[in-house]
Amino acid sequence: MSAGEDEIELKFLCEPADLAVVLAAAPPGETQEKALVSTYYDTPQGDLRKARISLRIREGGGKRVQTLKRGDGFAREEHEQTITSQGLDLAFPALKDALPPAKRKALSPIFTVRVTRRQRTFDFGGSSIELAVDEGEVQAGDRARRVSEVELELKGGDCGPMFDLARQLSKTAPLYLSFDGKATQGQGLIDGSDRAPRRHDKAPLARGLTAAGAFQAIARNTLAQIAANGVVLREADSVEAVHQLRVAVRRLRSAISTFNAVTDDDHAEAIKTELKWLAGACNEARDLDVFAESAAALVDPTLDLAALAPALEAARARAHAKACAAVASGRFRDLVLDTTAWVETGAWLTLGGKASAKRRDLPAEKFAAKALDRRRKALMKLAEDLKGADDETRHQARIAAKKLRYAAEPFAPLFDADSRSFIRAVKGLQEELGALNDVAVAAELIGRLRLKGAALAAARSLLAAREAAKPKSVKGAVRAMGRLAASPPFWII
Repeated sequence: MSAGEDEIELKFLCEPADLAVVLAAAPPGETQEKALVSTYYDTPQGDLRKARISLRIREGGGKRVQTLKRGDGFAREEHEQTITSQGLDLAFPALKDALPPAKRKALSPIFTVRVTRRQRTFDFGGSSIELAVDEGEVQAGDRARRVSEVELELKGGDCGPMFDLARQLSKTAPLYLSFDGKATQGQGLIDGSDRAPRRHDKAPLARGLTAAGAFQAIARNTLAQIAANGVVLREADSVEAVHQLRVAVRRLRSAISTFNAVTDDDHAEAIKTELKWLAGACNEARDLDVFAESAAALVDPTLDLAALAPALEAARARAHAKACAAVASGRFRDLVLDTTAWVETGAWLTLGGKASAKRRDLPAEKFAAKALDRRRKALMKLAEDLKGADDETRHQARIAAKKLRYAAEPFAPLFDADSRSFIRAVKGLQEELGALNDVAVAAELIGRLRLKGAALAAARSLLAAREAAKPKSVKGAVRAMGRLAASPPFWII
């Protein structure tokens, strides 16, 4: 293909020993095997990566093909052409659109991918699908990482059968859906982020999107964060990866809530139930981590917390083992695949008559303005008297602040006004209310630990110190609410 087309594919991480099992379980067809060497390019400043673009030359089967892909995840814009030159064709139209002449001249190889690929194309459920299994490595300088992947690419027809096939193959071997292409893996090797916990990355929203398109962009972003942190936790326990996984799940749940009028269908409740399960698998680990961090940060020479440490660390180990087991489970694999299928092909995309279609097709900025107004009003009502409020009301205000922030951050690019001061104000309020909530959570944790003797005494001393600091935190929350109330909304159209 030379003109841009959408490449629609599902990529799965898989153990090398299971690749042959997956291939054997797939529909029959002629299987081709070839060695592929792909060299990826970028400027010294990483201009292509910043623009979510990958550029490569792939050699294999006696051909050299130059390919540019824009975007990431399930569907990407793809441009490719066969070349005869040894280096890049800088006149490649898609490349000319991506970079000015000086930047194109600065392009150079940054890493290489070498794989043995076995692939076949077949009809399944009325769609044409290409299955490929890749085994090899990504190499960047003196760093290398194994590649062992299964890819399903839609060649013709609807997406639904591709997801059905993925579910069928997942029953034969553990397949973990991944949203990171080989370009992302190589770039991770270069900067050392290949197995670092994945933090929130803003969804690429822009004017021109519909409400449905905006939800899909936000959901894809959070699913990529969920999948990436799952990879980290399957390899080694990580406090930060548990935190970022939990944040991603909360962001996705918040997005589903925000877009409820658009996405509500018969499968939405099942998706929300599974996301709640995954969040629950991480909650205790995160709560204990926060409790341990606050205990370590407490500077009070009169408190001896040494007796509490062994029980606390044992509880943290158990809670983290639970979170790690969750992301290694079949339930996690099904959750990520089924949620992706729902986001991309769910009934909500075609459900109902003109009213439903009108909500889906509403310009994203108009939908966002209404949604942000609702979120802001809900928070203002809950937080109008934080000083006199009880713990439960402040807890509900914290949740409302979090939902407002989780909506404001991705929606911000849809509007011309500067959103930074408003988002800082929401975040500040959320953090102050979070500190208050941590005191209540700490009391519940201590109760579940079933401590005795010196450990219980130490825990009670710690709780007393936290309670004593509570009035100061309430004042901080009141001041933060004042700053937020004084911050004008940025979403005026």
